Amino acid sequence: MKPTRLAEFLAKMEPSSVAVFASAHEIRRNQDTDFEFRQDTDFYYLTRLNEPDCVAVLAPNHPEHKYVLFVRPRKREEEIWTGLRAGVEGAIRDYGADAAYDIARLDELLPKYLQNAHKLYYGFGQNQQFDLKVIGTIKHIRERVRTGVYAPTTIIDPATIVHEMRLRKNEDDLKSLRRAAQISAEGHVAAMKHCKPGMYEYELEAVVEYVFRKNGATGVGYPSIVGSGFNTTILHYNTNQCQIQDGDMVLIDAGAEYNVFSGDITRSFPANGKYTKAQQAIYEVVLNANKEVIKMVKPGVSFMKLHERSVDVVTQGLLDVGLLSGSLKDNVEKKAYEKFFMHRTGHWLGMDVHDVGRYKLDDDWRTLEPGMVFTVEPGVYIAEGAENVPEEFFNIGVRIEDDVVVTESGSEVLTSGVPKEAREVEATMKESAMVAV
Repeated sequence: MKPTRLAEFLAKMEPSSVAVFASAHEIRRNQDTDFEFRQDTDFYYLTRLNEPDCVAVLAPNHPEHKYVLFVRPRKREEEIWTGLRAGVEGAIRDYGADAAYDIARLDELLPKYLQNAHKLYYGFGQNQQFDLKVIGTIKHIRERVRTGVYAPTTIIDPATIVHEMRLRKNEDDLKSLRRAAQISAEGHVAAMKHCKPGMYEYELEAVVEYVFRKNGATGVGYPSIVGSGFNTTILHYNTNQCQIQDGDMVLIDAGAEYNVFSGDITRSFPANGKYTKAQQAIYEVVLNANKEVIKMVKPGVSFMKLHERSVDVVTQGLLDVGLLSGSLKDNVEKKAYEKFFMHRTGHWLGMDVHDVGRYKLDDDWRTLEPGMVFTVEPGVYIAEGAENVPEEFFNIGVRIEDDVVVTESGSEVLTSGVPKEAREVEATMKESAMVAV
């Protein structure tokens, strides 16, 4: 039986077309050690096959072989080192292929599936080595034109179909995302309870990721960010090497990966468990923006309107605190807020932490639909030495990030399991003595 997603993709393909998807391949880390394998997300989404060096060919007009897999063969002398494989038989039995072949036969058989198709769905630019193979296959077919065959004349990026499919999550997807978010939240709560001045950032990283794995995550959805002090003002800091000082803010941006879906949470809290007046002032600015944006989420709302609302709330908050001056309108028009808030308020979330799907359709920002999932993550970052900023605000970086699903009537916040009200954060941090990892 074909995977459901693959059957849906086949139904959406244009007449007289063939699609080709290549899996990821193993990448050498150093000497004879590879990086941990992560399957190409589109390939996994359609096939559920989690092996390297495979190719899927989809041919809806083929009389017998509408779904073909090329896979590594079962070889005991290789499996004893790297684990069991599906093999040709398993590709048919377990993954629903109509036909399957040893990957070594790809050069021989791929032209036969591509010839006489008017259109080819293939995404160039992701795998340079395989790009050349596809180009070579088309060239080979063209050279045989006198035998009565022809090569595809139109290339279509399959993302036009599969990424729109991935953008709208079904109930199975949401079940995995809810669990990924729940595990992510548990990791963040554990970090709050364990954080103490004098710890190193990597110790908190270890706490977070231990809780992820202990609760069934396969790992992290992206490298964990654990920054303290000045490091909270570096958006994608992930060195995680510094010692946490008394009086520091701590910013953790980390998400667990579960069933190939990723959570994505950021929380910002005081290392000693008590916000200073300046820290809380900035924290409340960001928290207000986070909550105001979430309240807006419902079908039909423009994605850009969420960011615009966030900008308005953050800018007004910075004016109230005294870090900006003038009118709200002038500061927004001149983008004065970008000195402290320089990124978008959110992004799509799913099998990739920065998930796929267009943000604009033609020239218009797309509107929200049920099943879309995204983050809401306003932030304010004030590095030491920032011009015209009082010293008490130096090295305060705050980002508050939640994962939100658009429902038929509004929204569902997947990450409510980790506190974000300042008083709740401080209360959670007082529980540290009662918790052991």
